[in-house]
Amino acid sequence: MTAGDEGFLTLSIGVRVSPEPVVIELLHRYKDALNYAIKKILDNNLKTLKQVHNFLYRDLIEIFNLPSRIAVDCYRDALANANAWRNNPKRGKRPVVKKLSMLLHPGSGYRIKDGYIEIIGGMRLKIIGWDRRYDDYKNREARLIYKRDKMILWISKKIPKPKKYTPIDVIGVDINEKKIVYGDEIINIKKDTAIDKAYKYVRLAEDLQRKYSSSRYLVWRRRKRILNRIRSYHEKARNILIDWTKKISLEIIRLAKDLRYGVSREDLTNLIKSLRKLPKDHKTKLIIMGYSRFERWIDWQAEKHGVPYVKVDPNGTSLECPKCDYKGLEEVGYRRFRCPRCGFEADRDVIGKLNVRKRGLRKLGIIPRGGALTPLTAPQMTDVNPNR
Repeated sequence: MTAGDEGFLTLSIGVRVSPEPVVIELLHRYKDALNYAIKKILDNNLKTLKQVHNFLYRDLIEIFNLPSRIAVDCYRDALANANAWRNNPKRGKRPVVKKLSMLLHPGSGYRIKDGYIEIIGGMRLKIIGWDRRYDDYKNREARLIYKRDKMILWISKKIPKPKKYTPIDVIGVDINEKKIVYGDEIINIKKDTAIDKAYKYVRLAEDLQRKYSSSRYLVWRRRKRILNRIRSYHEKARNILIDWTKKISLEIIRLAKDLRYGVSREDLTNLIKSLRKLPKDHKTKLIIMGYSRFERWIDWQAEKHGVPYVKVDPNGTSLECPKCDYKGLEEVGYRRFRCPRCGFEADRDVIGKLNVRKRGLRKLGIIPRGGALTPLTAPQMTDVNPNR
């Protein structure tokens, strides 16, 4: 799920394969070779592929017994890791690869034939299942990953971007820790986020860490079963939020496409700067929520479906009147505000959604069908009871 070259999108297709012992052993050798290569690149300040090839190619073949093509992919992988560390202004310790993951080049590194993934060196992995929707597109570089007895080959493909239409209106999207609200001045869809469900597993992990700790050392780090359970809780929490993010972003984009609307969302890039002032539990939930994940997925779905989208400044979206632009709404109930100038009253989340929409309309240069910023007097359609 990444943006590609101009006019193309790059996506990764997961192919589930049978984990063969000989390939698992190759993955371990590749990991050792990769860490060796990263260390040599940084120690000797190697910067170009030619320098790295001359310095490492023979070592990777002779010391780690890697096939020639995999040795080339290994030092390319190592140079990418080393450059990422060099270019990070906040870099800490040198990178050390711990996961079993191997870069493979199409054709000379791997190929798909007769229901098998064939890897250079005569190794074959039986395909268990994969997404066949993109078979017509060329296979590019792939990465073979082995984790918890599961082996998946992630194949990179490029697909053409669909042409974006000219939107007639905008869906505004307002998201906070508990709720996501989206729609226009008539459509109002409000749904719970998955943060509470995910946070339950984070708390279980934290409880285990406290239970198996002492003043001298952290016991849970030395007990493999406890450590694996803690990791599984964190992974469960992450998967819950990823699943929710994928589903809700697709719902929003499909609604916009059906209506020929654009999508306007808040630019929450600098949200992390304000987290230091928040209470611990609230801060933890916001970090787990991962707003950047939501931003990436909704932008990706918009690109994939040809839906125009914009990012707008989030400052004041919940405290500005969407009807007359008056700043300084008065609170008249729990999360409910009224404008003292024009009398407009609504739930805080609805106000945020309407202001995000209005800023999106201005940014896209759209005049709504009812006129520029039609007075918000129409009854709102909603799939939940209003917040009283």
